[in-house]
Amino acid sequence: MNIKLHTPKSLKMGSGMASMKQLMLSIIATTISIALTFGTAAFLDKKKKENEKREIVMMVMYDMYNSLQSIGKADSTIQQAMGMQLQIAEDTTKFETLRYKFAQLIPKAEYTETTERIFSSSIETINTVGNVLFTENVAEFYQIRKNYKTSVCDSIANEITRSQPFFSLKNSLDFEYSFYAIVSSSMLKDMQLKYAQCKQMMEVTDADIDAYREQREQIDKGMMDDDAFGDSLVNRFIEIQSAIEAAKAKLK
Repeated sequence: MNIKLHTPKSLKMGSGMASMKQLMLSIIATTISIALTFGTAAFLDKKKKENEKREIVMMVMYDMYNSLQSIGKADSTIQQAMGMQLQIAEDTTKFETLRYKFAQLIPKAEYTETTERIFSSSIETINTVGNVLFTENVAEFYQIRKNYKTSVCDSIANEITRSQPFFSLKNSLDFEYSFYAIVSSSMLKDMQLKYAQCKQMMEVTDADIDAYREQREQIDKGMMDDDAFGDSLVNRFIEIQSAIEAAKAKLK
C-alpha cells in the first residue's frame, strides 16, 4: 500500500525563509521611512533655529556697530573741543577767533533703542540665542551706552547751558573738557571691548557686519522709495482736486 504525504506549502523548503525575508525588508523600509521623516523634520527645525539665532545675533551686532559709530563721533568731538580749549589756554588771543567753532563742538550720542527693547524684553529671543555670556555682554554694552548719553553728552549739554563757556574767555577755560574727555574715552573703550568679545563669541566678522549693513541699507532704501511714491500720489491727488475746485469756481 503506497501512502503519499503532502507537505503544506507554508512548510516547504524556502517558503518560510522568503516570508521572513519579506517581513524583515518591510520592517527595515518602515524604519528607514520613519527615520527619514523625523530626521528631516529635526534637521529642518534645527536649521530654522540656527537661522533665527543668526538673524537675532546680526541684528544686535549691527545695532552695537551703529552705536559705536555714533559714540565714536561724540568722543572725537570732545577731543576736538579739549584740543581747542588747549589752544586758547596757550594763546588767549585766539579765543575770539575760535569761540564760534568752539561753540559747535557739542557731542551727541544718536541711536535708537528699538533693538535693545526687542532683545532685552523677550525671554524667547534670549533663549533662541542660547549664549548667556553673549547676553550679559550685550546687556552691559547697552547699559554703558545709556550711561554715556546721560553722564557725558547730556551732562556736557547741561553744563554748557549753565556756564556758557563760549561767551567769555574765563568761562571757556573753566569748562572741564579734560574730565569729560577721559570719561568718554574710557566708556568708549569698554563698549569696543564688549563688542569685540561678542563678535568673537558668535563668530561674526567685519565682513558679516558689512554684508548685513548693505542688506539693511537696501531695505531702508526700498522703504524710502515707497514713501516717495506715496508722496507723489498725494501730490497728484492735490493737483487734481485743485483743478476740479478751480473748474467748479468758474461755474458759479
